[in-house]
Amino acid sequence: MKRHRTLGLRLAIACAVVIALPALAIEPFVIRDIRVEGVQRTEAGTVFSYLPVKVGEKIDDGKAAAAVKALYATGFYSDVRLEADGDVLIVSVQERPAIASIDIVGAKEFTKDNLKDGLKQSGISESKIYDKSLLDRAEKELKRQYTSRGYYGAKVSTTVTPLERNRVALRFDIEEGAVTKIADINIIGAKDFTERQLLRQIKLTTPGWFTWFTKDDQYSKQQLTADLETLRSYYLNRGYLEFNIDSTQVSITPDRQKIFITIALTEGPVYKMGDIKFSGNLIVPEEELRRLVLVHPGDVFSREKIVDATKHITDRLGNDGYSFANVNPVPDLDRAKRIAAFTFFIDPGRRVYVRHVNISGNQKTKDEVIRRELRQLESSWYSLAKIARSKERLQRTGYFSDVTIETPAVPGTSDQVDVNVTVTERNTGSLNFGIGYSAAEKVTLQASVSQSNVLGTGNLIAFQVDNGSVNKVYSFSYMNPYWTADGISRGFDLFRRDVDTSTLSIAAYHTYTDGAGVRFGIPISEFDTVNLGFTAERTRLTIDPAGSPPRYTDFISEFGEQTNTFRTNFSLAHDTRDSLTWPTYGSLNEAGLELGVPPGDLTYYRATYQSQWFFTWDRLPWLTLMLNGEVGYADGYRGHPLPFFKNFYAGGTGSVRGFQTASLGPRDINGDILGGDRRFVGNIEFLFPLPGYKDKNVRLSLFADAGNVWGPGDKLSAADVRVTTGTAVTWDSPVGPLRFSFGFPIRSKPDDKIERFQFQLGRIF
Repeated sequence: MKRHRTLGLRLAIACAVVIALPALAIEPFVIRDIRVEGVQRTEAGTVFSYLPVKVGEKIDDGKAAAAVKALYATGFYSDVRLEADGDVLIVSVQERPAIASIDIVGAKEFTKDNLKDGLKQSGISESKIYDKSLLDRAEKELKRQYTSRGYYGAKVSTTVTPLERNRVALRFDIEEGAVTKIADINIIGAKDFTERQLLRQIKLTTPGWFTWFTKDDQYSKQQLTADLETLRSYYLNRGYLEFNIDSTQVSITPDRQKIFITIALTEGPVYKMGDIKFSGNLIVPEEELRRLVLVHPGDVFSREKIVDATKHITDRLGNDGYSFANVNPVPDLDRAKRIAAFTFFIDPGRRVYVRHVNISGNQKTKDEVIRRELRQLESSWYSLAKIARSKERLQRTGYFSDVTIETPAVPGTSDQVDVNVTVTERNTGSLNFGIGYSAAEKVTLQASVSQSNVLGTGNLIAFQVDNGSVNKVYSFSYMNPYWTADGISRGFDLFRRDVDTSTLSIAAYHTYTDGAGVRFGIPISEFDTVNLGFTAERTRLTIDPAGSPPRYTDFISEFGEQTNTFRTNFSLAHDTRDSLTWPTYGSLNEAGLELGVPPGDLTYYRATYQSQWFFTWDRLPWLTLMLNGEVGYADGYRGHPLPFFKNFYAGGTGSVRGFQTASLGPRDINGDILGGDRRFVGNIEFLFPLPGYKDKNVRLSLFADAGNVWGPGDKLSAADVRVTTGTAVTWDSPVGPLRFSFGFPIRSKPDDKIERFQFQLGRIF
């Protein structure tokens, strides 16, 4: 056998030498000219550019062999020969065909463009050189793409059609077949948990009611790996420290229609936590470190809590400048007693400070507008908490659609980092107009022009025109968020507001109010702000004496048709929301007080409180829960009543959706809404992205609203609270903010004004 192999090898070498002789057997000579033959698509210059010999050089067998090798290496030619005609070197080539067109037939699961992108990664695309070996690889790539979608029976056949000018046309015929479904998932070895409990933890499943949409009944190797890790976490978070997945078997039926998955596992015993110790360089007091560990001796072991403790300790060290800290929890197992003690070995590393803060991406916004929001400063110790807060503050400005902060180490140092802030600016100028419709108000229009980042300074200018049948508002506002260097804001407002309630369910009156005011925002901590406002108003009131409620006529009898009001607004807000536009976590708690004070004609107060909370879970990062509660109480003082046009109202967008705007609360004998001196509104809303749409500026929500208002002397009763539920869509689109809601009352009274569909439209310029 060995002798036969030796003879075969010698024969192959001899054949190769014979084939190569025409190209290499050249008598040495000095090249006077070079002639290229056989090119069709490529230019002769292409051959000259790769040829390692030039006119005037002497060529021999060695240089001829190098020339042949160089031209073969280009991949353009299937055959290369060198010949001599006197002192002229003749280069004869046979070009490989080029791919003129690619056609894909039978593809339904993928678009042709997606499949062509996959072919391009395999080296097959139009205008490229045709290579049979690459074609085989391309067919495998197409099958791989279909396999990833569960089409294990997909077939791919290729037709190569020669064309003129040494080109070919490729046609890929695809028979997708049916999707291979998971017929059964079998978990063996589980004792403390039922197979049904474990199957609920993983994503892969057998066909069901909704799997046509989720595709979870289609096998994926990547998803199986993720599901196995989910099972591992499920056990490790419940004390099964020695849990192990012994084997995983995936089998497919001969007709490639069904897949069977078998997972064999060993649960092991349940461990409890033992002593928790800390070792290493404890620059943070041990008592503080223990508070960061949310698992205690005697608790059931949980890997998740150990990982969380490691992160909390690392973050705590990062807040003191130790950005490269290493925290390693090492277990000490007592298998006899089923106890796992842990020692956290802490190596803080060197303390790090920030060398430079670099800002990029801002084309319009001035650097100083960005820097004033940063809490991490140059030449100070690195702080993970300050960097996170800096990002939140930049997001809250509303000037940017995206903010990223990176902290690369400074090359050549071990104790310095740079902070690179990259922003993506958004359109901060807007022309917004809202459209509403109800049986009472018909169509209402409102519009506003605003620029919240004037010339990149961060200042706001806004004009508003509201030409609704109820409210007509003409206003101008200006605000400088950094009137002083330490963040005190100052704003001015000029406005004209006309209110005509004749088209509402409210008892009819008409007010004409002119006013001007100034307001300040005073930060007292990173999350707390005091807001002060002073406004002077002149209001003219007209009513229908014949049909107005007694309280209207009594008010005019006491104060006349024209009143002057000096209004003071005070509020204290604690705001930890991560964003003002699309918050996902944090809270807003704000207490406000509006006072009509002397020497104005009207003396009254309106006290309000709002508490709003946002929650997001690590396991469901796409889902945000919003809880909102609002209460209000108002009355007059100094012997004066509460002006009836300062009453609270509820119903409509911003309070209880599904009911007409301001339609809830007490009514007079004619059925007209009076408003009230007490108000309650509560909202629960689940917000999530549109399925299949990755744009974070589109959110769907499911909501439940509740609320009502009560008049003087009315007894507060839960039976009076109106409740609605429904769904809403919010989209910060290129043409402006679009908001739609469908509310369906589930607790209402027969005479309530229902308005299920409400929307608002805006346009960004």
